[in-house]
Amino acid sequence: MQQNNNKTLVQCDFDGTLTEEDTSFLILDAFADGDWRSILKLYKDNKISVGQFNTLAFRMVKANEKTLTSFINEKSQLRPNFTELLNYCRNRGFLFFIVSNGLTFYIRTLLNNVGVNNVDIFAAHANFIDTGIETKYIGPDGKEIRDGFKEAYIRHFLKKDHRVISIGNGASDMPAARLAHFAFATEPMLSLCKDGGVDCMPFDDLKDIIKGLESL
Repeated sequence: MQQNNNKTLVQCDFDGTLTEEDTSFLILDAFADGDWRSILKLYKDNKISVGQFNTLAFRMVKANEKTLTSFINEKSQLRPNFTELLNYCRNRGFLFFIVSNGLTFYIRTLLNNVGVNNVDIFAAHANFIDTGIETKYIGPDGKEIRDGFKEAYIRHFLKKDHRVISIGNGASDMPAARLAHFAFATEPMLSLCKDGGVDCMPFDDLKDIIKGLESL
């Protein structure tokens, strides 16, 4: 990548990227009262947006936040070397933001578990009510957004003349990867990048990202 004097910003996905498994799916498998995977298929077939998927799927979850937080603490964890990646970015003066289709409450829970409480998180807000969890995405303009959440944020960062590095693992990370100055990908996104002609660096471990950043 060509060097420039603009501020470098890392836009990082969460589920399947900073975690080994998708925390949303763990929650839905355990607590959803209904066939949430049929809704997931609609999303994967591009028939509904990620916002619509979360609205419909998490409406099936009646458990309260305390119950889900206890579940998350038992069943989910961050990949090794997350704090090392975060510290590396800070030492380089890189801004590090999490932009995720997941839910803010469990992302914050998992970060707190490793003593991290000062990372900006842009993800779905969750409102716990008796009829299920209501989810809402807020775009960089402060308005609710139903689709193109990650793309909206990277476009916002690019307008500020940041050099943006994207990190992700899934199809929803592809729009950001296409727009970013540089991208890191793990499967299944890695294959999508290769098939779509999107230049990226593969990673299996977060240390791979640190090594890759050293060359930028």
